[in-house]
Amino acid sequence: MSITLRIFLIGCSIIAFLLSITKIKQAKLKVTNSVIWMIASILLIFMSVFSNVVQWISEMLGFEAPVNFVFLVVMVFLLIETFLDNIRIAELNEKIKDLNHHIALAQHQKEGKE
Repeated sequence: MSITLRIFLIGCSIIAFLLSITKIKQAKLKVTNSVIWMIASILLIFMSVFSNVVQWISEMLGFEAPVNFVFLVVMVFLLIETFLDNIRIAELNEKIKDLNHHIALAQHQKEGKE
């Protein structure tokens, strides 16, 4: 893995990690939601520092270049994050539906008393 890519990965990882911490302090992001971002940042830093391990793993898995393995890891991370976001969205949709039913029942009961 080239030194330029390693520096870029370390820089992006540190920025993502600090951004997560900043958003937690500002109460704009929950700790549970930011854990996966912090883990991914730490993983990318380790992959940048220990590029020999990344090269060995990529050779064992049959990748042409270690950077392809790094891209695969990033894509898997993004797919996991998208899947978790879809679960959260589905849960919120159910809560909205339940809230709509509750409001409709309350309005119906209010109209019945009048």
